[in-house]
Amino acid sequence: MSDETGHPQDEEHGDVGYVGPATVLIGAAAVPVQVDLRGYFQPIDGFFHWYGRVAANSELNAQVSGNRADVVLRTPQGERPAELSDPDLWGRFRISGESTPPFNLDLDVPEQV
Repeated sequence: MSDETGHPQDEEHGDVGYVGPATVLIGAAAVPVQVDLRGYFQPIDGFFHWYGRVAANSELNAQVSGNRADVVLRTPQGERPAELSDPDLWGRFRISGESTPPFNLDLDVPEQV
């Protein structure tokens, strides 16, 4: 489901996200990829947690040694440090970060009176 801005939104949790092109910066390589990202604010620890999957990409597979890597994820809206881990059976890496996400949130925040 998408909100009125076209951003994907999870009905159950109200998670916001981004689906589209991105670049994974790993070492000296810049690998163009497609991503499906979501995120939510966790009030217990005070951080925004974002996560998702990177579409299968043979160039990215060649750059990652083992099943995890510290990378930077760049989208048209920004870039942030991230962790690649847990490739699934289809070769899609899980990606996650704990910070302001590399995509616009476009959240409706109620005004304080």
